[in-house]
Amino acid sequence: MLNLKTFFTLNKLLATLGLLVLGGLSLFVGIANIDIHSLISGDPQSQTILFSSRLPRLFAICLAGAGLSVAGLIMQQVCQNRFASPSTTGTIDCAMLGYIVSLVFLSGASQWVNLSVIFTFSVVGTLIFVRFLQTLKFQNTMLVPLIGIMYGNVISALATFIAYRFDLVQTMSAWTVANFSSVLQGNYEFLYLALPACIIAYYYASQFSAASVGESFAKNIGLDYTKIVLIGVVIVAILAATVVMIVGVIPFLGLIVPNLVALFMGDNMRRNLPWVAYWGIIMVLVCDVIGRVIIFPYEMPISMIISVFGGAVFIMLVLKDKSNA
Repeated sequence: MLNLKTFFTLNKLLATLGLLVLGGLSLFVGIANIDIHSLISGDPQSQTILFSSRLPRLFAICLAGAGLSVAGLIMQQVCQNRFASPSTTGTIDCAMLGYIVSLVFLSGASQWVNLSVIFTFSVVGTLIFVRFLQTLKFQNTMLVPLIGIMYGNVISALATFIAYRFDLVQTMSAWTVANFSSVLQGNYEFLYLALPACIIAYYYASQFSAASVGESFAKNIGLDYTKIVLIGVVIVAILAATVVMIVGVIPFLGLIVPNLVALFMGDNMRRNLPWVAYWGIIMVLVCDVIGRVIIFPYEMPISMIISVFGGAVFIMLVLKDKSNA
């Protein structure tokens, strides 16, 4: 019989091995054929593909997968609802609106300015929705994602109207379908903002868990509830804004990964957060590799594959929640 310490050590080793295997597949699977032999022999074309495309793409996948999954976990704590996520509370739609506004009115500005606009729209839009939930206090857990999706559709309609008005529909459509094929060295580095954001999220994990119990409980144990909610929304907005700006919209990820981890590990946020980030990376890596080989030599956008899998998991979670009610 394995003791508990050995069990967890084995789990970590298996997790590391799985990540290395999938990372290797991500580096060597694709229409451009590269292999270890050509890299060792110093083939300049293989090295160029590896360092300018495959490695940046792998890093972007890891950062986006971990970032959106952690953002979903935080949203579920802040909204006190297991079906909350950036894609079901309007955060992603607000980020898209900010992206369109930055293209229209700040087309010549730097990427930092564009990111600031997207971030501002994400924070304001998410705070409006969170405040709305706190005011009405829904008892039915399914009402939160339904209302969030309707709220997001209103924001999305406004973004679409502006895109039509300024002839940016094609640009907007391209960004609503996430695809890592356009990630190259020099155009993905904003995603590294996910690293400090996730570290801050881990630092405040206990406070987010307390806030998820309710405002009264948080205040009774001496927490500034409004401050904790604001910190959570800011972290979510940073993660959502960077992913939308660099990659596009990845649906369901922030919803299903935290719920699947919670099914096996419980609801301790501090313990779950690293595993949520890990499984977010694994899910995006798997879907990305599948997207590269399923209609080879063409590539299917990752958002389509995650939508199919995420939709099935979401239905399962809804049915499970209904059976437990």
